[in-house]
Amino acid sequence: MAQKPENDDKVRLDKWLWAARFYKTRALAKAAIESGKVHCRGERCKPGKEPHVGDEFVLRTGFDERTVVVLALSVVRRGAPEAQALYAETPESIDRREKAAAMRKAGAMGITTDGRPTKKQRRQIHQLHDSAG
Repeated sequence: MAQKPENDDKVRLDKWLWAARFYKTRALAKAAIESGKVHCRGERCKPGKEPHVGDEFVLRTGFDERTVVVLALSVVRRGAPEAQALYAETPESIDRREKAAAMRKAGAMGITTDGRPTKKQRRQIHQLHDSAG
């Protein structure tokens, strides 16, 4: 059987996300795409979509949301430095992630609960969720 070339023009989105090390397995990448955590041009994607150099994707992983631009295609999962060469994260995305991490580290803006929140704390939590969304 002939081997496939490393940097192929046609690569599935789930395979590229796995090769770029956004997800540990292709199954996790496929599940994330199918559950609507990956968007291209504001629309949900399918796992079989073929990314092209220059495409911009919005990925949600855990608390973070990244906006990345495809720089290269690969079907092979390699080390982290080589995987990071496949994409570039936009500066706006980096700023948003750092601000969100700082807010999480600050303890959700001073809202602390010991067990069940009080009525005042619950109102603060709802206010925080409404302002973030």
